[in-house]
Amino acid sequence: MGLLRKEGDAVSGRKYALVCGAGGFIGSHLVTRLKAEGFHVRGVDLKYPEFSETRADEFVIGDLRDPAFCRRIVDRPFHEVYQLAADMGGAGFIFTGEHDSEVMHNSAMINLNMVDICCQVGVERMFYSSSACIYPEYNQLDPDNPNCAEESAYPAAPDSEYGWEKLFSERMYMAYSRNNDLCVRIARFHNIFGPEGAWNSGREKAPAALCRKVAETPDGGEIEIWGDGKQTRSFLYIDECLDGIRRLMDSDFVGPVNIGSDEMITINGLAGMVMSIAGKSLTIRHVEGPLGVRGRNSDNRLIEERLGWRPTAPLRQGMEKTYHWTEQQVLNSSA
Repeated sequence: MGLLRKEGDAVSGRKYALVCGAGGFIGSHLVTRLKAEGFHVRGVDLKYPEFSETRADEFVIGDLRDPAFCRRIVDRPFHEVYQLAADMGGAGFIFTGEHDSEVMHNSAMINLNMVDICCQVGVERMFYSSSACIYPEYNQLDPDNPNCAEESAYPAAPDSEYGWEKLFSERMYMAYSRNNDLCVRIARFHNIFGPEGAWNSGREKAPAALCRKVAETPDGGEIEIWGDGKQTRSFLYIDECLDGIRRLMDSDFVGPVNIGSDEMITINGLAGMVMSIAGKSLTIRHVEGPLGVRGRNSDNRLIEERLGWRPTAPLRQGMEKTYHWTEQQVLNSSA
C-alpha cells in the first residue's frame, strides 16, 4: 500500500482529514495548512511532493483510479475529505488535444471511485476541486469582458475535454449530495499559482512558465509567448486559495463557487510584471501555441455574498515570491 507513517499519528480527539492529490501543488500546501489547524492528515497520491517533505501524518502512495485502493485508504468516516487529484496541467498540456482521452478517463475514474466510497463509509464532509475551465467558451471571447459568473455555466460549452470532465464531476458530486445525503462542497479554481508548483515539466501554467523564461534569459534577451499576448487571465496566490477552501468547508454553502482573483491582466502584462520583478529588460516574440479562451476572470460576487470572502493580496506580491522561488530552481538545475 506504500504507507508512510510519522510519529504521533494517533491522537485521540483530533479531527481526521484525507487529502487526495497531496503530492501535487495545491494538495501539498493544503496538507500543511490542515496540520497547522490541528488536523491529523492522511495524504494520498501517485508521488510524494516534489519540492519539500510532506507534512502529512500518513502518506499513501497509490492509484485512485483503482477502486480497491480507494477502499483501503478511505477506511474510516473521515471528518473531511479533499478531492484534488486529477490529470491536469497548463495550456501546453490541456489544449493540444493530445491528452484528451487520458485526462477524461483518469480524472473521471478518480472521482467516480472517491465519491461513491466516501458515501458508503459515511464521510462527514467532502470537498471537490472543480475549475474555471467549465465555463462556456462563448462567454470568454472578449478578453476585456469575460463572463465567469457561476450561473453562466449553462448552456455548457467548455473549450477543453478537461473542462467537460470537471463539469460532469460537479454534477455527479451534487447528485450524490441530493440522493445520498453526502455533505459536499464544490469550488471552481481560477489559475492558482505560487512556489513549489510545476515550472519546467510541460504542465506548468503561465505564471511559472513566464518566471522560468525570464529567469533563464539574460538581460537584453528575448522570450517567447504563445499568441499575441493580449489574452487575459486572473491568477490567485496559493495562500489565498487555501483561505477560500477553508472558508467554504466551514460554511453551509454547497457551491459550486468561484475561488479566484478578479485582478485581470493580459499575458503580455504578466510578462512585463515578471521582467520588472527580475530587473530585466527583455523583448517578447509572439509565436503560435495552445491558448485556451480569449479572456477569463473570476467573478467573486457570489463568494463574497455567501461567505464574506474575497482575495486581498495584489498579484505582484504573489508573483514576487513565485519568481524568486523559480529563479532558485533554475539556478539549482544549471549548477
